[in-house]
Amino acid sequence: MMNVKLENDVRKIVETKGNFSILEYVRDASVSMSNAQTEYFMQRMGVRRRQVLCSLNGSNSIVIQAGAMQWFAGEVEATTGVKGAGDFLGKMVKGMVTKESAIKPEYVGDGLLMLEPTYKHLLLEDVASWGSGLVVEDGMFLACDGSVSRDVIARSTLSSAVAGNEGLFNLCMRGNGIAVLESNVPREELIEIEMQNDVIKIDGSMAVCWSSSLQFTVERSSKTLIGSAASGEGLVNVYRGTGKILMSPVALTSSFAAATLGGIPR
Repeated sequence: MMNVKLENDVRKIVETKGNFSILEYVRDASVSMSNAQTEYFMQRMGVRRRQVLCSLNGSNSIVIQAGAMQWFAGEVEATTGVKGAGDFLGKMVKGMVTKESAIKPEYVGDGLLMLEPTYKHLLLEDVASWGSGLVVEDGMFLACDGSVSRDVIARSTLSSAVAGNEGLFNLCMRGNGIAVLESNVPREELIEIEMQNDVIKIDGSMAVCWSSSLQFTVERSSKTLIGSAASGEGLVNVYRGTGKILMSPVALTSSFAAATLGGIPR
């Protein structure tokens, strides 16, 4: 029986859901004179390394983003999850349109799997709680239970992708299990909105993820062109129907994150 001691005064498990736990480094002990000042202010502002620990019990499997594995212990092995040439081609196409890796390794067995550290915030989402499916923004997927299916869905209209400054396709997860998402903002800053045959209009790409049951379109903020011009808003992203949305009120775009965290891995 293997005993892996992970928690101490430097790192703590801050959240656990299903087969996934988030390990957070509350302070960085491996600093030098050259970066001590930077590390000090990062720690004060909550910029911390985080890792996902995955548990395998012999009957379950874990799917992760390619290149995300750091180490695994026990009777654990990786498979590609590819079932043939046609399946491989389909995964390649899905990877191209969603900006995700084409082949996502699937780990099976009995033991522990640790993912690479990241400075991004980690969200543990129960896929079943999102109803018909959980749609996520490009590049957010990190891991999920093998029982969760992963499909590509297209925007309802071409205008919603072009005018809304969005991609044409998104990753949609369905089934029972937990999905791990990488977010530029922490969960406590995200606003969770539950809709019942309602509508919400958002100025910009601030929706992090949403239920696949919601219809997404791009419309003018006002009924008339003059009204839209006068309000200064122009086009807005519109979600209609019944479902949930996680929205960031402080939109930290990928380009801004790259500029501010450019020297920090992951």
